[in-house]
Amino acid sequence: MKLTVFGATGGVGREVVRQALAAGHEVTAVVRDPARLEVPAHERLRVEVVRDLTDEDALGPVLAGRDAVVSALGASSNKQARLAPVAGPALRAVISAMDRAGVARLSAISAAPLGPDAPGEGLLLRAVVYPLLRWALRDVYADLAVMEAAIGASGLRWTVVRPPRLLDRPRTGTYRRALDGNVPGGRVIPRADVADALLTTLTDPATAGHALGVAT
Repeated sequence: MKLTVFGATGGVGREVVRQALAAGHEVTAVVRDPARLEVPAHERLRVEVVRDLTDEDALGPVLAGRDAVVSALGASSNKQARLAPVAGPALRAVISAMDRAGVARLSAISAAPLGPDAPGEGLLLRAVVYPLLRWALRDVYADLAVMEAAIGASGLRWTVVRPPRLLDRPRTGTYRRALDGNVPGGRVIPRADVADALLTTLTDPATAGHALGVAT
């Protein structure tokens, strides 16, 4: 496939680029600072600098002729999400630009707290831990909620991947998945496994139009 990857310099985004190239895909990595990509040059890798991800005209050239889009965009902190939301504004523009470019498939990272509590979770987690987490990172999750709403209202074939806490560990390939829900007992997942989920959902029709909870 010919893929465009947004958020390619983040921990998950770099893994998406590496895994996509290893799988034989052709990748356009959209970045603001090419030095932060940290992926070796490759004949199937094109790096494009776009400073403003809300500029639909700037997005057009990086989407032309693509088969699918992967978004690993998200605010790095609650303060950033409050002062300058990332995922919501960018994905609104990306969706519009995808429509104009005729690209229909999208996979995007979100977060487990936007999904429902998994069946069987204990009272402490449901009544204390999760509410505190949702409050502490409320601006990050508000930004992601705007993103999810824009994606859900689009006419794209989309999948939103909702991981819990991310770890810098190697890909296992054995993570669990829950369609339209969160994984019971799922507390963590390697960034590399989230990248795997973002890529594999692109060719899994069962995930189109759904949120996918993932966790180890």
